[in-house]
Amino acid sequence: MSIGVCYFPEHWPGERWERDVEQMAEAGFEHVRMGEFAWDRLEPERGRFEFGWLDEILDLLAEHDLTAVLCTPTATPPKWLVDERPGILQETADGTVRGFGGRRHYCFNSPAYREETERVVSELADRYAGDPRVAGWQIDNEFGCHDTVRCYCDDCAAAFRDWLRERHDDVDALNEAWGTAFWSQSYPSFGSVDPPCVATADHHPSRLLAYYRFASDSVLDYNRLQVALLRDADDDWFFTHNFMGNFGDLDARAVAEDLDFASWDTYPTGGFARGGDASLRTGAFDTVGMNHDLYRGMSDERFWVTELQSGEKDYPADSPQPAEGAMRLWAHQAVAHGAGAALYFRWRRCRSGQEQYLAGLRKHHGGPDRAYGDARETAADLADLDPGPVDAPVALLHDYEDAWALDIQPRSSSFDYWAHARTYYSALRRRGLDVDVVGTDADLDGYGAVVAPTLCLADAALADRLRRYAERGGSLLVTMRSGVKDEYDKLRNDPAPGPLAGTVGATLDQRESFPRDEDGLDLTYRGESFAYRTWAEWLDVDGADVVGEYAAGVGEGRAAITRNRVGDGTVLYSGVWPGAELADALVADVLDAGGVECADRLPRDVRCSTRGDAVWVLNFALDPVTVRADGDAEWLVGDEEVPPAGCSVVRAPLSELAFER
Repeated sequence: MSIGVCYFPEHWPGERWERDVEQMAEAGFEHVRMGEFAWDRLEPERGRFEFGWLDEILDLLAEHDLTAVLCTPTATPPKWLVDERPGILQETADGTVRGFGGRRHYCFNSPAYREETERVVSELADRYAGDPRVAGWQIDNEFGCHDTVRCYCDDCAAAFRDWLRERHDDVDALNEAWGTAFWSQSYPSFGSVDPPCVATADHHPSRLLAYYRFASDSVLDYNRLQVALLRDADDDWFFTHNFMGNFGDLDARAVAEDLDFASWDTYPTGGFARGGDASLRTGAFDTVGMNHDLYRGMSDERFWVTELQSGEKDYPADSPQPAEGAMRLWAHQAVAHGAGAALYFRWRRCRSGQEQYLAGLRKHHGGPDRAYGDARETAADLADLDPGPVDAPVALLHDYEDAWALDIQPRSSSFDYWAHARTYYSALRRRGLDVDVVGTDADLDGYGAVVAPTLCLADAALADRLRRYAERGGSLLVTMRSGVKDEYDKLRNDPAPGPLAGTVGATLDQRESFPRDEDGLDLTYRGESFAYRTWAEWLDVDGADVVGEYAAGVGEGRAAITRNRVGDGTVLYSGVWPGAELADALVADVLDAGGVECADRLPRDVRCSTRGDAVWVLNFALDPVTVRADGDAEWLVGDEEVPPAGCSVVRAPLSELAFER
């Protein structure tokens, strides 16, 4: 576990570099990430590469025992390249060319840009292969940021047609698979299939889903190109990419298969936090936590935070200052969820460009900013810690293609795949449990309980694996909108949950959706009254027990939640999006059925994570919390009085801890 920082030496005069590096070392940092936006400094004109300034920085880092992580600079093709080869630029769905002046303005399918990518990455690989100053590489920067996964240019159109040819025997098979008889949308040839650009009405959902898959595959292929070039040069390097939080346009899990581990950029108050509660100052902790667990699950329980918020943000419309200590809390949260490293963004605030209002550890003039003390303290905290791995007893299934299908036809003004999954994630975390957020193809053996939200595109293979999990004694929770569509985003011939129906023991009769703030949505679950929101399914029971019924509305008295015995295990099905209290009740029953030990509900803004025999107590509230532990507890960081926006680490079983406000 280590702390590091992102540095942009190209922003500053060379005479400042040595002092910057000295201060990084003094702070206890280990890693320095550089170079992701420096193409025009590395190659100011075609074929003239200038590595001297980068070598100077690498020498300084090595002299101070700091490890360099370099980035390929392909996220920002320079102006001279755009002028020479304007065809590399992306186009939006309405045909607008996304011009020079920002970042991520290239097309993943541009043959010209792939040539340029091979050229610049090969130069970097040749220059630094075998160089002990460079530990590894970040590929590109934030794939898909600024809505750039999906391009609609001619190169993408040609690549999309080839992609379809590889997946369908002929165009008749495509028409059959998509169901293009609707609205006279049949295609006479693969060559007639265009990207889904601007149309008078919604596009055919099958066409959209195919394009989303194609666009994600295009990023995967582009990433693979860069990794292969660098790995061929030096197989001792590690390779990662800095993905983003709650980002659904790209199947990051597929991209991560070509990396040594996944990373992500963490900005807890950056657009996620809500007004009226502590999250404005301490961050949306379960949103952040779920993303930590998502990326940890992509690469053998290893991940990094490549950018960690270090103060005020620049992109939300409003940006309150984080609470005192929050920047230390966020680093500890990452480590508590299994991060191998957390790199603060960034070393120094910049004086020009689009991110002038984004904080750093140092101010423009070089003096310490608010987070500098937090970063130093965190580095000192971690120096003496050596906890074990995260050993989560519960899995939460997550699937990007389900998210795409539900986004294409949300059927509700307030439906959001990520928020619905997080409802259950938050309920599990408030019970003090660590959670593995895994793909639907993950091995489920060893988990006492599995939560499976909205398996919209569930097929027979997934249904069989879930049934076998339950039969062997597993406790499974399946939720609304599961088994609704086939792989081409068409409704199935059989009622939802389709291939899961036998395991669930119930089928869908009717569905209805509601605005986010609709009142009076109540049901009874095990004889108690609870609220739900957004979505409701009326279920016909076929072997399951009805454990929840609607208490009001047109569906009053209809089954809403069922429980089914399957072999030695149980399957709970929730046909609603539960409120917090109902989500807790559902999770508590699933955990009990699976024999998963958990804590009583934690205070609302407190979360605990366990690594080996060490428990992190993370307080995201603006008032302190007291932890009661027995006399054998050993406090590794802090003590029983956890301050606002603070954390403590204790060696004691979570079950023996009690919490008081």
